[in-house]
Amino acid sequence: MTPATPLVYLIAGEPSGDLLGARLMAALKAETGGRVRFTGLGGPLMREQGLDSLFDTAELAVMGIAEVVKEIPRILRRIRETTAHAIASRPDVFVSIDSPSFSLEVSQRLKGRGFPLVHYVAPSVWAWKAWRAKHIAKFLDHLMTLLPFEPPYFEAHGLAATFVGHPAVEAAAQPTDPAGLRARLGLTPTQPLLVALPGSRRSEVKRLAPVFGEALGLLKRAHPDLAAVVPTVPNVAAQVGEAVKAWPVPAHVIEGAQAKYDAFAAGQAAIAASGTVGLELAVAGLPAVMAYRVVGLSAWIARRALKIKWVSIASLVLDRLVQPEYLQENCNGPAIAQAVEALLADTPERRRVIEEGRAAARMLGQDGLAPSHRAARVVLAQIGAGAPALPSP
Repeated sequence: MTPATPLVYLIAGEPSGDLLGARLMAALKAETGGRVRFTGLGGPLMREQGLDSLFDTAELAVMGIAEVVKEIPRILRRIRETTAHAIASRPDVFVSIDSPSFSLEVSQRLKGRGFPLVHYVAPSVWAWKAWRAKHIAKFLDHLMTLLPFEPPYFEAHGLAATFVGHPAVEAAAQPTDPAGLRARLGLTPTQPLLVALPGSRRSEVKRLAPVFGEALGLLKRAHPDLAAVVPTVPNVAAQVGEAVKAWPVPAHVIEGAQAKYDAFAAGQAAIAASGTVGLELAVAGLPAVMAYRVVGLSAWIARRALKIKWVSIASLVLDRLVQPEYLQENCNGPAIAQAVEALLADTPERRRVIEEGRAAARMLGQDGLAPSHRAARVVLAQIGAGAPALPSP
């Protein structure tokens, strides 16, 4: 019998997963008329939706082989704690969100515990570690993917998979107030403004913030009144605030989703750490340069394992370069400054990046139903509490 108020156990270990989880929670409330309960592990946005998180997820926000290795003992302890908590909670459905090295390990330990296991955001088996598709098919009951070409990789191994759409398309309808943001920051309506996003992990900020500062210094030569706005998230806000003090232009650090979207609408161009934010920028119509750098060991392994031409989602979806990318040794101030300069004025390159980005964004939305609501229906279908799971396109 379907419970009147099903208990959904959610885990999300990074800011991007926290946003996905919060939107999923809001959609589950809407789809059930509020008749749903939550427990598990999440960040500030999920806590705002009513989740009492088991522990602070900021400590899980690490990336890169070398960075993860030194954190293994603590991560293993947290995996054991989360697994035990999930078993004791006896949820009606378990939903792990992104962070595969953490969340899928917990999921695997929960196989056979009497509740369905759903994972949200497919591991990038099309990029590297193709064997993971077969591996996770052994213990997951359903997979929700963000990209339209992903389900077949998992269905080939017997795992039901549904393309629900990318959450960045939900930001497209977000009302913005660019003039209000400029006024709050003390900027003139015509002052050149660059949006800088050095990442949501401590390791990313450490490596990218100095590079972004160098690029801004070079851009300032042609744009003396250039300013920067730096949207960030709570777990790295203090670190970002310290880092931008060394930048040669006024840098305004802001927090919150609304402020971020206002910044996207107010800026002329952006520099961003490669990741989901690249697609958010594409949806917003803000031309951006993508950058990334990891330590030597992580880079050495990645170069030998990756099977993709590009790292940005927009480029992967269209199978051609959309947003310029500067990685590893190419991730340097002069190269990035030159690429950004081509986006600040009304140039053919600026128009190309904007148009191609919007084309990619259109491919990641479906039939007017928000991705979070499609995901909520898939989750509810696993416990028989909602509409049938939506088929892959």
